[in-house]
Amino acid sequence: MQASEQLRASVRDIPDFPKEGILFKDITPVLANGKLFHECISLLCETAQGQQVDKVVGIDARGFIFAAAVADRLGCGFVPVRKAGKLPWKTRGLAYSLEYGENVIELHEDAVFPGENILLVDDLLATGGTAAAAAELINSLGANLIGASFFIELTALQGREKMPPCPIHAILSY
Repeated sequence: MQASEQLRASVRDIPDFPKEGILFKDITPVLANGKLFHECISLLCETAQGQQVDKVVGIDARGFIFAAAVADRLGCGFVPVRKAGKLPWKTRGLAYSLEYGENVIELHEDAVFPGENILLVDDLLATGGTAAAAAELINSLGANLIGASFFIELTALQGREKMPPCPIHAILSY
């Protein structure tokens, strides 16, 4: 699982966004280039190689882009994890801490079932709070979290440390 230099070079650094002191990793050049987006999705699919995946869970909002494409390629279902109040059916929610406060994410109670194999996919693993909360929701419904795959990981923020035990993959690390 080796990302091309062109893929790495296409992630644009935006200093001081969304606030001063943050170096934002802009993925829109990758999304806009069909060849690079295809490569990215192929690499994310490789992280599940040899495993039975019943559903891919994607985290609101950029994670939807990657997770839905991965689910399509793997021939399985896609399930969105959304911010509180955005899903129209019975949900299970979980509050988690952010650097600057708290947030809540939700998952439909009937979106994943006990015993299903779930791959969690998102664009970015940073501090790990959102991904860990999504993983906890998946596990609370009795499904098997078989792995978590991210396009980018910001290793200095140690998000992996918050994740439950499962294989964790990142296409690009900074």
